[in-house]
Amino acid sequence: MFPLTALLDVGMKVLDKFIPDPEAKAKAQKELLQMQQEGRLAELNADNIEAQELTKRQQADMASDSWMSKNIRPMTLVFILIVYTTFAGLSAADIEVNNNYVELLGQWGMLIMSFYFGGRTLEKIMDMKSKKNDTP
Repeated sequence: MFPLTALLDVGMKVLDKFIPDPEAKAKAQKELLQMQQEGRLAELNADNIEAQELTKRQQADMASDSWMSKNIRPMTLVFILIVYTTFAGLSAADIEVNNNYVELLGQWGMLIMSFYFGGRTLEKIMDMKSKKNDTP
């Protein structure tokens, strides 16, 4: 878990690097401090912790000896994408498809894809910062 001050430090360094105009930089720093006061940095920290927990879950699955543990999430994603594509093809062919099923499968697909692809950016930034701090 990373303290909120580490997130603030990272944010300030990013601002220093990417905003050369002193006036714009001061405005951005003020907004970052306001975010900290409003608790939005705490939300970012919680998102980072959640992403780390997802990574730990994936590592535990891959360390398992069970074929099912290693493959259940990817197989679920593939199944939902195949069924969703099938429903889309049926709709394109003017075959009546219950919209509730399509909407449900779409929501499940977004949920599963967010497990695989979402929330990784902040985790990567924090990993880079910790590696930078570890080197003398």
